[in-house]
Amino acid sequence: MNKGRRSLEEQRVEFANRKFLATPISGLIVWTIIVIAGLTLSAYATVWVLFIGTGSIVYLGLFISKFTGEHFLDKSRPKNEFDSLFLFTVGQAVLVYSIAIPFFIIDYTSLPMTVGILTGLMWVPFSWIIKHWIGIMHSVLRTAIILFLWYTFPDQRFVFIPFAIVIIYILTIIILNKRTIELLNH
Repeated sequence: MNKGRRSLEEQRVEFANRKFLATPISGLIVWTIIVIAGLTLSAYATVWVLFIGTGSIVYLGLFISKFTGEHFLDKSRPKNEFDSLFLFTVGQAVLVYSIAIPFFIIDYTSLPMTVGILTGLMWVPFSWIIKHWIGIMHSVLRTAIILFLWYTFPDQRFVFIPFAIVIIYILTIIILNKRTIELLNH
């Protein structure tokens, strides 16, 4: 093994010791905007807010990372294979729009459900990478609540589903922040 080259396990530990706040803060902001759109705009406008907003979460996260100290675009940081894996999960989330769009064409109110669930799936591999339950909790809770709300409030899908996602992001941010504090204390 080359001296100076880190093993996958060392890279995993390095990756897992990060804050992971920028992306969920970005998701929180975007889904809050979607809630407001659902309350105030026409369905047509809200659909566009949802598509554009969820497609912008990564870019907003890149910007927010400057303020959380995560600096996603920092080129001076050593290459970490788990950054690449995480980007693949983001790519996976983008590809699932191929499922959401056909359902959207048939029933536009399916959009908060399909996009909400499918883009939340990236939290599952995240949990494995950092060896913490938060990603599983986020994804499973998000899926179950979205399905419940989709069936329970068919006329308010663009409000209740995004609002639930906002609440889940708040919980996730609190838990991730607590995790960061615990990591710093050990």
